Amino acid sequence: MAPQHPTAALFLCEFVMEILSWIPAKPVTRLKLVCKSWNSIISHPHFVKLHLHRSPKNAILLVTRTPPLPEKERKQGLVLSSVESFIQNPSSTLDAQENRHVLHLQDWVLGSCNGLVCVAHILFHPNNHNCDILFRLWNPLIGFISGNSPSPCLRVNGHDAFGFGYDESSDSYKVVTASRNSSGTVTAQVYSFHGNSWKRVNSFPAFPFSADDNGHFIGGTLNWLGLRNPHGDHYDWAAVTLDMLMIVSLDLKSDTNKQILLPKGIDEMPREEPTLGVWGNSLYLLHDYKNTHFIAWQMKEFGDENSWTQLLKISFHYLDVETLWLPEFIFENGNIFMFMGRHRFVEVFYDRRDNSVKRVNISANNCYMDAFDYVESLVQPC
Repeated sequence: MAPQHPTAALFLCEFVMEILSWIPAKPVTRLKLVCKSWNSIISHPHFVKLHLHRSPKNAILLVTRTPPLPEKERKQGLVLSSVESFIQNPSSTLDAQENRHVLHLQDWVLGSCNGLVCVAHILFHPNNHNCDILFRLWNPLIGFISGNSPSPCLRVNGHDAFGFGYDESSDSYKVVTASRNSSGTVTAQVYSFHGNSWKRVNSFPAFPFSADDNGHFIGGTLNWLGLRNPHGDHYDWAAVTLDMLMIVSLDLKSDTNKQILLPKGIDEMPREEPTLGVWGNSLYLLHDYKNTHFIAWQMKEFGDENSWTQLLKISFHYLDVETLWLPEFIFENGNIFMFMGRHRFVEVFYDRRDNSVKRVNISANNCYMDAFDYVESLVQPC
């Protein structure tokens, strides 16, 4: 048999790559076993990026949970689920053994980006009230786990904020930490997994006031709802005014930050702390109004403060929920909102497309949970 012409072989390789790039990530990993050439194609960085680009976005949900069990029995879990399955029956989805992973009790998920999950691990030092926080990347699909980052050595005071995202310009995944001292000064640090190093950046103009709210990644930036000029370690929400609130946006390419103003249509302080959310390519601001209504704003063009649009205003009475409930997650480009109960045993889904409300009971073993947008990928950083 005559040897294959190099041009023909190259064309065949590109043809195979084109076809394989449209196949979902999980089946593609099995196709590496077909032959050496397919394994080489699927493992190539160009193919990995092409496949990620063509993978369906916002179709999979990553849910973490910590059951309220005695500490010796407690294990954090991570579940991957289709958005559709989770919305239809959250309790069954979380109880299913398939696609479940176990995390250490001192681990927590910082965020997810391009199929990589950033896991933080806390090592407490009770003698000096400090802790080491180590960060690592994990791809649940292919089993990749990176080495741990060096620790920024943060003081445990409940005033530390975090975020995880991707800098496309340097092909680097980054972690951001922000700490506030007793005088109110905010110190921010950025860790690059690619460079394996920490870097201090310019002080934030405001401090992310919710320690439970990790930075929201969108458009190469991490975003937090911040409080301008806080005094000391604590603040009284009743004394906060609208002009003290802003969104802090950190550009992961330049490591510089800027402020984004809240929607001009907010004319009075919410009774409770607002929250941010991201779904698809939009940033959302969520808050209560007079303890009677829930309001959602959408920034249609990220970074353009004039593109804030009031997406939703709905009464708590119609949702059949207690006051002060805010959504835990947003689905389907701002059409479906998931509310979690005060005791975290009930989920309420509101679908603005047909104005329907669905209430779902969650078992006690699933009560502490967070949800993240996730995409299955073959990404394995160097």
